Amino acid sequence: MRSIRLRILAILAVLVIAGVVAWQLLPSNEAKSDPIMVGTTDEVTSLDPAGAYDAGSWAMYSNLYQSLMTFKSGAIVPEPDAAESCGFIGQKLQTYQCKLRDDLTFASGRKMTAADVEYSIERMIKIKTDVGPSVLFPSLKNVVSEGRTITFNLSSRDATFPQKLATGAGSIVDRNEYPADKLRTGTTVDGSGPYVLKSYEPGVEAELVPNTRYKGALKKTGVPVTVRYYKQSDELLAAWKSGQVDVTHRQLPPSTLAELNPGDPDMRITESDSAEIRNLVFNVRAGSPLADKKVRQAIASIIDRGPLVADVYKSTVEPLYSLIPQGYIGHSTPFFDAYPAPDPARAKRLMQEAGVQTPLHITFAYRADDAYTKETAELRRQLEADGLFKVSVKAVDWQDFQKGYAAGKYDAYTVGWLPDYPDPDTFSQPLVGRDSSLHNGYTSKKMDELITATLQYSDRSRTSEDFKQLQALVGEDVPLVPLWQKKDYVVSKTDVSGSQYLSDGTGIWRLWELNWI
Repeated sequence: MRSIRLRILAILAVLVIAGVVAWQLLPSNEAKSDPIMVGTTDEVTSLDPAGAYDAGSWAMYSNLYQSLMTFKSGAIVPEPDAAESCGFIGQKLQTYQCKLRDDLTFASGRKMTAADVEYSIERMIKIKTDVGPSVLFPSLKNVVSEGRTITFNLSSRDATFPQKLATGAGSIVDRNEYPADKLRTGTTVDGSGPYVLKSYEPGVEAELVPNTRYKGALKKTGVPVTVRYYKQSDELLAAWKSGQVDVTHRQLPPSTLAELNPGDPDMRITESDSAEIRNLVFNVRAGSPLADKKVRQAIASIIDRGPLVADVYKSTVEPLYSLIPQGYIGHSTPFFDAYPAPDPARAKRLMQEAGVQTPLHITFAYRADDAYTKETAELRRQLEADGLFKVSVKAVDWQDFQKGYAAGKYDAYTVGWLPDYPDPDTFSQPLVGRDSSLHNGYTSKKMDELITATLQYSDRSRTSEDFKQLQALVGEDVPLVPLWQKKDYVVSKTDVSGSQYLSDGTGIWRLWELNWI
């Protein structure tokens, strides 16, 4: 009898220990009520979704606004969010129709209608800012709302249209609060997302609180979150070390990321594959020193990704030899095939064939950041090493940088790119299609034909050959040179849960997944 009692007591002890461990891993009802502090070096260009097409802005949009569709973490097929249902009408992939939920309100309390959806999309396209997302919808003819039904009429087939609606470009705004023909200014937001913007100081801090009126794809909204913005990755690192932030994402310095230890008991580290890429972009407008294709091919013949990967980024990135990164349909390596190793002799021949006098003077701009300063110094060293180029470098704050390259002020510039949706089209139309978001003046009838061809098939595997031809054309025309593809890192304190779900390498920032343990 005594042995039975001992066994029972032992089992109870194990259960108590297991319960304590489980309690430590799950959010407690008595968890802290303080906002979770999230630090980032991304910057918000505009709180108005018609006015920005960058990672920092879209990270905010995914929390403050709703789109008709959304992506669950890791999903490749969007599902309804503000919509009750959505789908193509017929087999032509030129008419897409959604039915709006009937229980949605903006944070102000005003009921959302289909007219708000129509207004939001048409307004974004009409305003068409230089750094806005209208480039995503080149085939959209019009939007028609009737009752709770919204119909999108397209001029050509676009199998990716539902995915584009699920991005920040599909954000729905209150038509009573956002002017029809210009961007809304100020520091307030009227959306219907899982969070409400309580306060905002540009470049410093955004205070978000759960939206109690939210209805949509999410089963729950999160806890209060405050996002703190840092100009430099070293500043973010200092804030992390001093305890000013509880979570960091995009991005600690490469040297710090390279030394992270997943077994460190004092932090939680999530390292995941990402499709974030970085390109060296060329201004190909008439009059630019890089207007001649042979000059751009000469640069592609010089670039050595090895030192960038190993020395600048401490192997936290991988060399990229194509516009479309690894992990996406149609990925190929045209820049490795055409330019397998640095070849200064070939570059010299190409410059001679172009008839340009060397060294050719070019301006090279980049967003001011410690890591990018080192990257630019290495690229400058490579370009100048054999006397073919003379490079003038400009470090520019993010918003001025965007305006500068959109206006054609720089001959070359480096730009990072995150996928908007899990399809290779996100790397084609916005980057090398007509009126691209890179604003480098590149146009190609053949390229536009290939992009149109890739949009015809709902079965995306059928697009592989077209995407390979598209990438080969980029390797031939060289409107840009792919540099690297990186991993995604989220670092958090041990008393924060959900940080592993914050990002899946796309533009969606799932702040609602964060909680206190």
